[in-house]
Order: sequence, then C-alpha cells, then structure tokens
Amino acid sequence: MSEKLKLMVVDDEPNNLDLLYRTFRRQFKVFKAESATIALEMLDTEGEMAVIISDQSMPDMTGIQFLRKTTDNFPDTIRILLSGYTEDQINCATDEMKKANIWKCVTKPCSPQELKAIVQESVQVYQVNKGKNLS
Repeated sequence: MSEKLKLMVVDDEPNNLDLLYRTFRRQFKVFKAESATIALEMLDTEGEMAVIISDQSMPDMTGIQFLRKTTDNFPDTIRILLSGYTEDQINCATDEMKKANIWKCVTKPCSPQELKAIVQESVQVYQVNKGKNLS
C-alpha cells in the first residue's frame, strides 16, 4: 500500500479541528494545528503537505495571511480556506486570496461529504502538479 498523503488542518476551535481530523484520518496522514504559528512550525518540521485546510478567523493571523506564508516553500500544496463569511465578504479579499494561492474557499458550515469531495478534487490537482514538476 502506498504511503498516505499529508493533509494539514488549521483551526483555533478544538471541535472544528477534531471534526476535520476525524473526517480525513482514514485517507490522509493528518496534522492538526490550533494556530497558524503552530502550523508554520509543523511545516518546518514535516515538510510539504498535499493539502492545507485553514480557517480564516484565527487570533494570531488570518487564514489568508497564514496560507500566503506557505506559498514560497510549498508551491504545489493545495490551499483551502474555510470561512464563516458569506461569499460577498470573501469576494472583497480576492486579490489577497490570489496572492495566497488559495484554490477554494469554503463557507462554513459545510457538510463533511461536500468537504471530502473538494479535498478529493484538490488531491487530483496536487498529483497533476507534482507530476508536471517531476518531468
């Protein structure tokens, strides 16, 4: 059996973090971080993740700010932003989202099935990107 891909979930709400972990633990090697600062430290130690799912509203920095800090070292990682804001509020951050190379923005609450489908699609994009960069 092949090694599981790495997925990072970042959220300052313990219940959300646990739900994300339980949703993906069978399919991925899941790394949980309760803040963006801890997540950045984990990335320094663990290296590239296939997918990072980050909450937007966190006390130390926003999800967009955190994800932007990951783009230089991990250009192939697929970034998903979770937000409690409506699409209208998210649209005003479009330039920032592009700079952070955010692939999808998901509005909470989101069903686990919907999120699983988004993550599965993002893994396919990640694998295509890795394939292109290996040749």
